[in-house]
Amino acid sequence: MHPLLSLFPAGLLAIAATAAHADVVVNFTEPEHYTDAAYTRAFASETDRAEVQRDIARHLGRLAERSLPRDQTLTIDVRDIDLAGWFEPWHARTGHDVRILRDITWPRIKLAYTLKRGDQVFASGEDRLVDMNYLMVTNTYPGSDRLRYEKPMLDAWFARIVGRHESAGSD
Repeated sequence: MHPLLSLFPAGLLAIAATAAHADVVVNFTEPEHYTDAAYTRAFASETDRAEVQRDIARHLGRLAERSLPRDQTLTIDVRDIDLAGWFEPWHARTGHDVRILRDITWPRIKLAYTLKRGDQVFASGEDRLVDMNYLMVTNTYPGSDRLRYEKPMLDAWFARIVGRHESAGSD
């Protein structure tokens, strides 16, 4: 599956992952105001934020492809991203920012979602995803994955939302 990427002038990056089984649309609302949405620097440029947004949208698209029922559409509005760790410039001896992971710098994502079957909305809400134990649990994503700590949090949220409403809306 190859997500369709399109930039909108209002600062939204909308990614529609259309699979044979399901649809997910991920909107990134006002990404210039996100807490921490860059892989390699404390002060993110538009390009830095776009990388993170692309990777999050791809991951959500893969989750939808695997487990969202074919007749459902999930729309996700990402309202804030705070990646695991902090940039601590005093550690940067090479002139590059260094992201330091500590037990108090957990990943956070604020989002709203709408789950539909056809034109009927049968679930919606807002969630603030936080994984305070991100350094203490077994992580199955490789160390080279730049969203290694955010993906398990998104996986758990997705399973909870889709699983809770799996049979909703069916008559």
